[in-house]
Amino acid sequence: MRTKQGVITSAKLLKTVTVTVHRNVFHELYKKRFRRSKKFLADTGNVTDLAVGDLVEITEGRPMSKLKRFTVTQVIKRAPRVSEIIEEAGVEGVMRHRKKATEETAAPTEGRGSPSAK
Repeated sequence: MRTKQGVITSAKLLKTVTVTVHRNVFHELYKKRFRRSKKFLADTGNVTDLAVGDLVEITEGRPMSKLKRFTVTQVIKRAPRVSEIIEEAGVEGVMRHRKKATEETAAPTEGRGSPSAK
């Protein structure tokens, strides 16, 4: 069986992930290496909790649908997960900070910069 390593680029489908596999190709005329990538649809199988950015190994198998021919066999490296609660609190704090900063900087510049104050 053929196995490949790639990064999950989409996990929006039910029991299916899109895995991008990169490989280096040597150009015969220009003698340079360049990067080629290809996307594969893979069945999640027994592996759960997959997210975008995870490095996974996929194995070729029987066709499961028109485009799905691979199965995720193992997760090699997981992408860092951020809790939604912490993320929302951080965004809210940043929004409040910007609002206060714009009010404070707007008031002092009006008096100094206007020509009628001199």
